[in-house]
Amino acid sequence: MGMTANLLDLSALRGKKVLLTGHTGFKGAWLAIWLDLLGAEVVGLALDPDDGAGYAGIFTASGIGARLRDYRQDIRDLDGLLAVFAAEQPEVVFHLAAQAIVLESYAQPAATFAVNTQGTVNVLEAIRQTPSVRAAVMVTTDKCYENKEWVHGYREDDPMGGHDPYSASKGAAEIAISAYRRSFFAKKGANIEIASARAGNVIGGGDWSAKRLVPDILRAIERDQILEIRSPEAVRPWQHVLEPLGGYLVLADRLLREAGVYADAWNFGPQPGNVLPVRAMADAFFQYFERGQWKDVSTPGQPHEAGLLMLEINKAVHRLGWRPVLDFYETIEMTADWYARYRETDVLQLCRDQIAQYNELWKSRNGNSPVFSRSASPLT
Repeated sequence: MGMTANLLDLSALRGKKVLLTGHTGFKGAWLAIWLDLLGAEVVGLALDPDDGAGYAGIFTASGIGARLRDYRQDIRDLDGLLAVFAAEQPEVVFHLAAQAIVLESYAQPAATFAVNTQGTVNVLEAIRQTPSVRAAVMVTTDKCYENKEWVHGYREDDPMGGHDPYSASKGAAEIAISAYRRSFFAKKGANIEIASARAGNVIGGGDWSAKRLVPDILRAIERDQILEIRSPEAVRPWQHVLEPLGGYLVLADRLLREAGVYADAWNFGPQPGNVLPVRAMADAFFQYFERGQWKDVSTPGQPHEAGLLMLEINKAVHRLGWRPVLDFYETIEMTADWYARYRETDVLQLCRDQIAQYNELWKSRNGNSPVFSRSASPLT
């Protein structure tokens, strides 16, 4: 255990048929591009991409849909899910489909639970009824924990919870994943390895979703508008999208290689120096593009969002050999560079280049100590 991996050479995934839910979303499209690079046979299952007004999200802009089998299927429809699984007989499943916006969960709480909790149960049921599946990574969120505003990171065995409907729906999904694992997949002869993965606040090129900080920052910069921020002092664990995706891929690779060892819950958070307030993120982007400003539009009655949230990642570091690579400045630079270049270049190649760049950084740094010091934040 504790091995390191070349993230572009996760050979257990090469040639495997991989079913990816949520492949038209931000994280899902990046994962589809990476799986395609690895030589996996990718089957995508999702709703239509939710491109922002006047902007093409990463799935549309990259054209990755032409390189995979593309099903438009709602995960709330169990019969539809079962039909796709039966037709494709995947060996590996990555479940990323979700209603992923906290504020949207206040507007549509029932729909959020239906997608995030019952939809996850439906995917688990489809896995249970599909004998070809050998491994599955079920992606939830760092917000699945009962948030006590602790100044230390949450560990994988801390209680599930959630103040808002989004967080609660993901906590409930984690409980369902654990129940299915223990009831159906941990039995002798089951031959299916199920793990859950929890990541922090993910940023990266190609995200134009509404009510997300980085897309709002980029739109404000492009339109020369003042950015409105609801909670500038809220602290988040910022990480580039390739960081947790690398973790998901390492986890899937391990699940395929060794039974009964890695089928568990895993945190994939950033380095401690990446845990910073919202205002620091906005200021860093404005500094990169040399323009922009923000104003605080917080109101006393606004919907509750966590003020402080961090993940403890020692389990993934020591048992999987995974570790975060990018510091805060590099996270900003890689993200901002994508947005600075996407209009004048081949987007799919831009994404592949950034994956290769990330992999080179991984290889050059994986000899460092796996235990990160709790250094001061780079921006205050």
